[in-house]
Amino acid sequence: MIRFQEEASFELQAVRCMKGLELACDPYRGSDNLFYALRIDGAFETVHARAVSGVAPGTKLVNAAKEQKEFHFSNIEGTLVCLWSPSYSSAFNVPGYHFHFISKDRTQGGHVLDCRAKSLRVGLQMLFEYDVRLPNQGSFLTTDLSNDPAAALRKVE
Repeated sequence: MIRFQEEASFELQAVRCMKGLELACDPYRGSDNLFYALRIDGAFETVHARAVSGVAPGTKLVNAAKEQKEFHFSNIEGTLVCLWSPSYSSAFNVPGYHFHFISKDRTQGGHVLDCRAKSLRVGLQMLFEYDVRLPNQGSFLTTDLSNDPAAALRKVE
């Protein structure tokens, strides 16, 4: 969670796919070693998203991800929120761009798989502080965390 404070903004035209959106945003990141938050507002021709269904407490992420529903939104106004994370953060984060969508009326959204838009406004914030807080009681203290979390994240993504 961050308190987004836009430091730079730019306009994008003719976004045809997620890869195109990512490539268009790349030049505005000043370093591959810092985190970045992005807020992208506009009218989207299409948004393809997914969301995990409700699962029991304690369900592993990989198992929860098996119960995802996909959504296809058309001609919808809304906001993409994104955290870009450096590759070295793969043990605790999804490296690269990680986009989520919420509609303007706040009734539809999810993790973005693809999108298309004619014109978008992008706000960007460089993040040089990253706070990780760990539980100091309960099952976290005795759970075996020696496996590779990056591999599990790749499966889910």
